[in-house]
Amino acid sequence: MTLRGKIVIDASVLHVVLPILLVVCALLVAVFKDLIAAAITLAAFSLILALEFYLLQAPDVAIAEAGVGAAITVAIYVMAIRATRRM
Repeated sequence: MTLRGKIVIDASVLHVVLPILLVVCALLVAVFKDLIAAAITLAAFSLILALEFYLLQAPDVAIAEAGVGAAITVAIYVMAIRATRRM
């Protein structure tokens, strides 16, 4: 669909695409050998999940997921990874 020359994506399409992206991100987190890359992918997973919660009309859960899951948890993981020695 277009709206004044801009592309508009239907919500039903996003309800199909976002779970697929969640599965891809989860697989990438499990496959990555670099822990920083896995933590960043975990942040992407959390942001996609927050978007899905928002589309399901649960904005309070989406804000909590974005704040805790994408920001605080990943920041703690990155600090812990940087504090340890890599082999």
